[in-house]
Amino acid sequence: MTIRIGNAPCSWGVEFAQDPRNPAWETVLQQNAAAGYKGIELGPVGFMPEDPVELGESLARHELELIGGVVFRPFHDATAWDDVMDGAVRTCKALTAHGAKHLVLIDSISPRRAPTAGRASEAEQMDKAEWVAFRDRIKTIAKLGAEEYGLTVGIHAHAGGFIDFEPELERLLDEVDERILKICFDTGHHSYAGYDPVAFMRRHMDRISYMHFKDIDPKVKADVIAKRTGFYDACGQGIFCNLGQGDVDFAAVRQVLTDAGFSGWCTVEQDCDPTLDPDPLGDALANRNYLETIGFN
Repeated sequence: MTIRIGNAPCSWGVEFAQDPRNPAWETVLQQNAAAGYKGIELGPVGFMPEDPVELGESLARHELELIGGVVFRPFHDATAWDDVMDGAVRTCKALTAHGAKHLVLIDSISPRRAPTAGRASEAEQMDKAEWVAFRDRIKTIAKLGAEEYGLTVGIHAHAGGFIDFEPELERLLDEVDERILKICFDTGHHSYAGYDPVAFMRRHMDRISYMHFKDIDPKVKADVIAKRTGFYDACGQGIFCNLGQGDVDFAAVRQVLTDAGFSGWCTVEQDCDPTLDPDPLGDALANRNYLETIGFN
């Protein structure tokens, strides 16, 4: 079993490629390497250079491997299909140019679902026809990534989208062939949604191809759910705390991975507001050090 620990630009507050608050992409690579990580995700396509030579030289200079990339687009919105496809194709091309393996699909935050993040019993559900069309859009991109680009594609549940709660995730898994769609499992979003990430891992470890390590501050979670706080405001309030300081049992997560013989990348993702987090490098170091204390080397 070989588990490798990476990090992602969202730990530096990078959620959208053109956000003027973003740090420089070179700074993210340099600090990621300085914190002891050997791999990094692409971030939103367009944040890092799409010129393979430019990015490749920088990755090599910092001795970093590109792990994968995320298509965080509105799969729930039929009118946004061109945007979804654009993000998917550009991400696939960027990943294959650098030998990265993991394509992660996330339904972005919907105004219809944002107020009920963490409130499964209140969340609006799609009707049958809408669900089928939504599922098929995800299936189309999964097929594109797996069959045309040779990537391992994982679905990622996310607060405020239409794949948020366990029943939605499991329904999708039942309806899309596992040969083209696996799971990128995010420990923090699963806790945010009100479920036990370790229990889910035990049931579905055979389909988990990639991990996102994220922790949740239970006090902040209770407050933002009670107040129906928006996702990005919750990030600014520190809902995603340093690993080991929240309600995710990472020692148990490691045990499940070990028992399953999991090999591959586990990527730290500590979503934050780049203007409010004064020390992303310090957080990256603290998270790496914590993981080492519980046996992730």
